[in-house]
Amino acid sequence: MNLEFVPVTEDCWTDFEEFFECKGGPHYCWCMAWRTNENRRALPGKSGKKASIKRRVHDGVPIGLLAYSGDQPIAWCSVAPRDTYRPLGGDETRDGVWSITCFFIKRPFRQQGVTSQLLQAAIRYAKEGGAKYVEAYPVDLESPSYRFMGVKPTFEKAGFQFVHKAGTRRNVMLLELT
Repeated sequence: MNLEFVPVTEDCWTDFEEFFECKGGPHYCWCMAWRTNENRRALPGKSGKKASIKRRVHDGVPIGLLAYSGDQPIAWCSVAPRDTYRPLGGDETRDGVWSITCFFIKRPFRQQGVTSQLLQAAIRYAKEGGAKYVEAYPVDLESPSYRFMGVKPTFEKAGFQFVHKAGTRRNVMLLELT
């Protein structure tokens, strides 16, 4: 599948918004579950999460990539500097780390290698943004939850190294960029 990967900016906010609000889309979280949010109490629920992510985009804070098939956004990867997230279980003393915390692919495009392509695009995007490392938190294949964070074999194939467990399900994995 030939895809184009675009960082979410104000220029593509409408596509991002429509993608998140589409049937089955992740509009319940707006990918704010792991992000720092100093204004969480000001705007509760979906509207607060949407407003928080929109504020980040407006302020030029990296939040992730949309994958396009033609002119249609079909997938999302949350990839951003780790300091824009809550603690995720990695080595907080390491500088220059970007984190990958979420993938969402529209149902008709699943099981076609989109996640692997998104992962490679996320690595390139992080490197272009100055990252020295990319950290991820995938689960094992049999995990009943947190699957939106990816599965461990996908990251192993991309060269990530297992660091340690974070909680009972998530695996902290690290890729050093050269």
